[in-house]
Amino acid sequence: MLPNAPSGQPTLTLDSGLTVRPWAEGDDLKLLEVWGDPENPMHHRDRSLLRPSSNEPWSRCIVAEDNGVPLAAATIFRSALHPDRLSFYAEVAPEYRRRGIAVQLLQILEAEIPNCEVQSLKARCAKGSAAQCFLKDNGFRKVQHSREVIIQPGSLPVPDVENLAIDLEEIATGSVELTQLVTDFYNAVHGWDRAEMTIGRAQQMLLAPESGATGAVVLRSTADEQKKPILAFAISYTPERTEDPADVLLGWDPQLGQEQAEYAVRQLLGLVAARYPVSVEVDDSMVPLKRVTDELAADDEVEVDFEALIYARDAS
Repeated sequence: MLPNAPSGQPTLTLDSGLTVRPWAEGDDLKLLEVWGDPENPMHHRDRSLLRPSSNEPWSRCIVAEDNGVPLAAATIFRSALHPDRLSFYAEVAPEYRRRGIAVQLLQILEAEIPNCEVQSLKARCAKGSAAQCFLKDNGFRKVQHSREVIIQPGSLPVPDVENLAIDLEEIATGSVELTQLVTDFYNAVHGWDRAEMTIGRAQQMLLAPESGATGAVVLRSTADEQKKPILAFAISYTPERTEDPADVLLGWDPQLGQEQAEYAVRQLLGLVAARYPVSVEVDDSMVPLKRVTDELAADDEVEVDFEALIYARDAS
C-alpha cells in the first residue's frame, strides 16, 4: 500500500505489470504526451485535479507507469465546499484501457479512505463514455445530469424593460448584495450534493477577478420602487464580447416560486443573449433554467456543447 503522506516514492506492481507510485512534478506534461489534448472544457478541468498528494486539504494522487513512462493516473480528494463526498478521477492511455488498470487504481486509493473523515465517493464523466460504464460497474449511481448549452442571439424575445416591472443593472462583482444571493443560490441548487458555500467562498471562487469573473448584471423587480430586489443575476467569465460564446453563470433568488424564477431567467437570458451568444451550465437541479433551455433545445435554438453525468457511491 502506498503511504498516507506524500513523502517518499514507494511503488506497487499491478496485475498488468505496470508500477504505481505517488504523483510527481512533471507528470502532467508526460501524461499529456500519451493522452493527447483534452476533448472538452470538462475534460481539461478534470485533468487539472491531478496534483501531488496532500493532508491539508486531504488528497491522494497516484500514477501508473510502464518502464518509467507514465500511462495512467488517478486521484481522490476532499472539498471543503462539498464535504459529504470525496471526488474521484482516473484516466488511462487509450491503448491500455479495458485491462482493469483503472479498477486497480481505484482500489489502491480506496485503501487510503479510512484515513479521511469522509467515506463516500463521487465522479463525473461524459455521457455515453467508457468512464460511465466503469462507474456503473463499480457500484456508482447517477445523481446528476449537467450540460453546457450555447444560447444563440435572438433565441429569446428581448423584454421591453421600459414597460415591464423589471430593470437590468450592472453591478460590481464585489457587491455584498450580489455575493449573498450567489451564495444562497449555489447552496439551494446543490441539495443533491450538499454544499457549504459561504460569502467568503463565493467571492473567492465565483466573483473575484482571480476566479475569472469580469462583470455582472442583475435583473431587479421595480414593482417595489423602494426595495427593488434582485430576481436573477448573470456573471460573465469572458473579458470581451465577441462572436464566440461568453461563459456565464446564471442564477436567481431561490426564494422565488418556480414560475417567478422561470420568468426572471427568461427575461434575463433574453437581455444578455440579445446580440451575442452565451454559454451556460445547466444541471437538472436548476429547474427554471432547465425549463427554458429545454424549450429552446426543442426548437433547435441552443447547441449542447457537452453533457456530463455525476455518479456517487455513498458509504452505507
